[in-house]
Amino acid sequence: MNNVKIKRRKNPGTRIVSKPVKSAKKRPYHHGDLKDQLVAAAEAIILERGVEGFTLREAARRAGVSPAAPAHHFRDAKGLLGEVTLRGYRDFAAALAAGDARGGSDPAARLKEQGLAYVRFAMRNQARFQLMFQHGKYDMSYPGLGEAGAAAFAVLDNAVHAAMRIPEGERLSPDAFGFLLATWSIVHGFAHLALGGEFTLAAEPYGGQKAVLDRFLPAMLNYLPAPVRK
Repeated sequence: MNNVKIKRRKNPGTRIVSKPVKSAKKRPYHHGDLKDQLVAAAEAIILERGVEGFTLREAARRAGVSPAAPAHHFRDAKGLLGEVTLRGYRDFAAALAAGDARGGSDPAARLKEQGLAYVRFAMRNQARFQLMFQHGKYDMSYPGLGEAGAAAFAVLDNAVHAAMRIPEGERLSPDAFGFLLATWSIVHGFAHLALGGEFTLAAEPYGGQKAVLDRFLPAMLNYLPAPVRK
């Protein structure tokens, strides 16, 4: 009999049958949505501890699986963070494209709406945004990541082409690329300062963090550089 122990006494005519021995429960190595659960766990860890505090072992523990289980989906910690970054850039590109569309045919309005979308994405997706710009922390060759990052950049690039009246597909001039970098730097810097809470105290008389996003972000975007067409 499987899992049954037979105890025999000296008298062969009798025997005692003990209860079946229960097999020790094994920790599951995976389940159907493990990939999504590991991504969610990674984002939670980054929010709590920063990118530097992330470990694959802790992500596995939070997903309720063994430390070896993530290998069924990701080669290593950088692979899992590559997936988090990929999802971040895909959503980021979609948010920027939606903002660009709201700007209509006016290049200045397109850039302003992209700026709003940029900062709001950062505030709503803090773990992903924090990771996306730390290239050494994730697998840069992760499948699809290069295309997702390029798609996000292309939204800004296309608006700058329109603002500088440069045909789409033509390489930006040094002045035009400088305009792109200035626009990007202003919006990205605002996002990081807002994430770090640097504006909160200064904006307290105006309504604090809510005012930063509702009032001062749109006001700041009025000061984006104007294109200089030569």
